[in-house]
This record gives sequence, structure tokens and C-alpha cells, in this order.
Amino acid sequence: MPGLPVPAPYRPLLGLVRACHPVPTAAVTLLATVLAASAGQDRTGCLLVAAAVLAGQLSVGWCNDAVDARRDRAARRHDKPVVAGLVTERAVRSASLAALALCVPLSLACGALAGAVHLVAVGAAWAYDLGVKGTALSWLPYAVGFAALPAFVVLGLPGGPAPPWWLLAAGALLGVGAHLGNVLPDIADDRATGVRGWPQRLGPHRTRLLTPVPMVLASAVLAVGRPDVAGAAALTAAALTAAAGTVLGRRRPRAPFTAAIAVAGLDVAMLVARGTALA
Repeated sequence: MPGLPVPAPYRPLLGLVRACHPVPTAAVTLLATVLAASAGQDRTGCLLVAAAVLAGQLSVGWCNDAVDARRDRAARRHDKPVVAGLVTERAVRSASLAALALCVPLSLACGALAGAVHLVAVGAAWAYDLGVKGTALSWLPYAVGFAALPAFVVLGLPGGPAPPWWLLAAGALLGVGAHLGNVLPDIADDRATGVRGWPQRLGPHRTRLLTPVPMVLASAVLAVGRPDVAGAAALTAAALTAAAGTVLGRRRPRAPFTAAIAVAGLDVAMLVARGTALA
């Protein structure tokens, strides 16, 4: 429960759990695993996908907190476990390298090409953490990573089928939207500590309004790439949700971001529903 003291022996473990960014780590791992299952991967294949993606996401989350530790201290981010004193920066850095080392054989166990594609996704995320996040190209690692993730799943299927173009395009657009939404709550702190990525340059107001746009475009790509009634309905719902968020945003600043989350959920549902059509 919040507020209860944590026994000293468990503080580093709790710090590592919090530093790995557990919610997005779990969400991406679950998405990749469900996508693999819906595409026809067997149980062993799904377990390998889950293990590889989990290791990669853990490495990225820990790398992020290790690299940002000094900046987080300057911004007095006591919600961060390193700043809160739960775990040392060195421990988080060591954990990130260990998870990265584990990610390599787990990825390649899914197939040489599939594994290489997944390692490109993980490498893009590390590049973001190590400096690209402070440039105007901060969106690019997200686009690469989110496009590579479903490609990794498809390439790991028996026979190594090529992923369709619309899957890659939709993934890239979802990545751009995820970048905008992920950075939005921290724009003020980022600017105060000198981070000048794309959303920080846009500012919170424009970022909030822009966030649903790539999500809706992803819906359109999915609907066009595999046209059916369900896809058309989902695209209509996504467009209406985004429009409602934009209108409500004039009075409720968080409405566009909430709309973007809802549209992202629709996009993920469409991806999973495509199932065996991904190959």
C-alpha cells in the first residue's frame, strides 16, 4: 500500500521494478505475445516472443532511468526510484546491460532475420535514451521500434513470411503517436532540464492536439490495407473519437490525450483481429 515503509532488503528490488517502467513494459510484451498467438504462432514460439520482448523492454526501461538519473535529480523527480533512493544508478545501469545481453540470444532464437529485426527495434529505443530524445528526430526511434515489433512477430512464424506494408506503416504511425503521448506529461520538466525533442519544441498545447492524428492515420492504414466492414467501422469510430477529443480539448486540456489512448486501443484491437492475415 502507498505510504507503507519498504524493508531495506527489498528496496533495491522495488526500485528496479519501478525503474523498468513496468506498465509500458508489460503492455508491449503482452501486445507482442497476443499478436504472435493471433497470427498462428505455437506455444513455444509465443513464449520465445514474450521472453525476447520482455528482455528488450526491461533493458530499455532501465537504460532510460540510468541515463536520466542526473536530469531527474535536477528536476527533483522523487517519483523516480533512483532519485527516491530506492536503487542506485549503477545498479540500474548494470541491470539494463544484463537484460540487453539476454535479449540477443532470446531474439535470435525466434529466427535469424526475425531476431535481427527485433534487435533493431531495441537498438532504436536505446538510441532514443542515449541522445536522440533531445533532437528534432526524437519521433524516429519510436516509429522504427513500433514498426519492427510486429515485423519481428510475423518473420518469426513458420516459413518466415514477409510482413505486409500496411502492418509496418500502421506500426510506425502508432509509434509516433505513442511518442507524443508518452512525452506530453513531462514536457515542462524536460524543457527545464534542456531536453529539446520534437514534442518539447512543439509545446504542450500543440502536442496534445497532435497526439490523436497519427493514431487515426494508423487506423486508416489498417482499414485500407485489409479492407472489411469491421475495419471501416473502427476507422469511423477512431475519427469520431479524435474529433470529439479535439473539440472537448478547448475546455478540458486532457481530452485530446484521452482520445488518443482510446484510438490507440482501437488500433491495437484491429491489429490483433487481423490475426493470420498478418502473414
